[in-house]
Amino acid sequence: MPFDPNLDKKLFSEEKDFERTKLTVSVMSYNDGPKKMQMSRENKNAAGELQFAKLGRVTKEEAEAILPLMQKALEQM
Repeated sequence: MPFDPNLDKKLFSEEKDFERTKLTVSVMSYNDGPKKMQMSRENKNAAGELQFAKLGRVTKEEAEAILPLMQKALEQM
């Protein structure tokens, strides 16, 4: 069964902006299945527009900033 974006529900989402990137922590449920936490990164390009990027590694500053968001997301799960 292919992925259907209409079945993907966002139950919680908060983001934290940094100088050149934005991190988002969300709780998602696909087809009323189990709730799962999702973390994503968007980087600013030369024009200042945000573009999706792999989350990959996070700095200590980023980890400290999104930890409270992750705890809020856990409360929604």
